[in-house]
Amino acid sequence: MEPEFWLQRWEAGQTGFHLDEVNRHLEQHWPQLGLHAPAGVFVPLCGKSLDLLWLRGQGHAVLGVELSPKAVEAFFAENGLQPAVLPRPPFVDWHLDGLNILQGDFFDLEPDDTAECWGLWDRASLIALPPGMRARYAAHLTRLMPHGCRGLLVTLEYPQAQMDGPPFSVEGDEVERLFGGDWAITPLAEHDVLEEQPRFRERGLEWLTERIWRMERR
Repeated sequence: MEPEFWLQRWEAGQTGFHLDEVNRHLEQHWPQLGLHAPAGVFVPLCGKSLDLLWLRGQGHAVLGVELSPKAVEAFFAENGLQPAVLPRPPFVDWHLDGLNILQGDFFDLEPDDTAECWGLWDRASLIALPPGMRARYAAHLTRLMPHGCRGLLVTLEYPQAQMDGPPFSVEGDEVERLFGGDWAITPLAEHDVLEEQPRFRERGLEWLTERIWRMERR
């Protein structure tokens, strides 16, 4: 899945993955990480998520990365925020107090960019990627994050044959395979969410399970 796919999705307004509220799992499970402000938090493929503002409101220094300039511009405009915008090749850095979004490709990030990020929030990154890209994503994320950082990962499971992704079904054994060598992975909760997601039922799904994982970099 090439970057152009996501740029086109944002340009066409095909952003059903965006939530118009703070993610409930973030609010519920984040305190369990014991990550004290002002520790930095990294949010990959962040889009225009309101989770960024919630994390900032907890006192964290938040770093997001997002490919689409339209998504980044919309985030600040829709929330009435006026960031400074500066070139930071290969990124454009949109920032204000306690919040930076690097507009550019996740795979262009270097460990120096995320060195102060002791927290991680992945709600819609891993599941946005097809199978062939997930190992690359996991390896790069592992390279980026400092040892000892803690975070939350949200995945979806469903009969993949019943619906084309994204979002893609990522089963628990794949999570363990992708991250288990370098991260301590702990399942925290699972929820049957098909009734809450009628658009997925309309796409032919018979069941849909959302899982929340605690991650700690070894």
